[in-house]
Amino acid sequence: MTVAQRRGRRIMMTPAELDSFLAEQRTCRVATVSADGRPHVSALWFVWDGTSLWLYSLTRSRRWAELRADPRIAVVVDDGEEYGELRGVELSGSVTFVGEAPRTGEPCPGLDVPEQLFAAKNFGLDSMPHDGRHAWMRLTPDAVASWDFRKLAGL
Repeated sequence: MTVAQRRGRRIMMTPAELDSFLAEQRTCRVATVSADGRPHVSALWFVWDGTSLWLYSLTRSRRWAELRADPRIAVVVDDGEEYGELRGVELSGSVTFVGEAPRTGEPCPGLDVPEQLFAAKNFGLDSMPHDGRHAWMRLTPDAVASWDFRKLAGL
């Protein structure tokens, strides 16, 4: 699902551009909210499977604790140095926790694809190393907004 971007229609990414961008990027910024309403933003590696953003988080982190209490999340993935190079995606919704926490590698068919993608993308491996400190969250976004300022050059 994409958000109607009235002013940004000219620079929003197509579905294919969005998939390509999320497949090539490694780091996202995750925004959560504490019980008393304080916002918290942290950087995290992720993988995109074409439908969902998979986040592999430390289970003893503030991010994990806040999402266990309130699964609402906003995630930004962005790139570019100069103004005309800026591009990015904001995804929002609620996370679902998948597999055991912390993850030790117990069989979990729902994690086969994200773990293979994550291991290849971030470690150059065929299978996922498990350290017993991280676990998986899946964000199938309710809303997606994107921008690619490189498209401004053609306007």
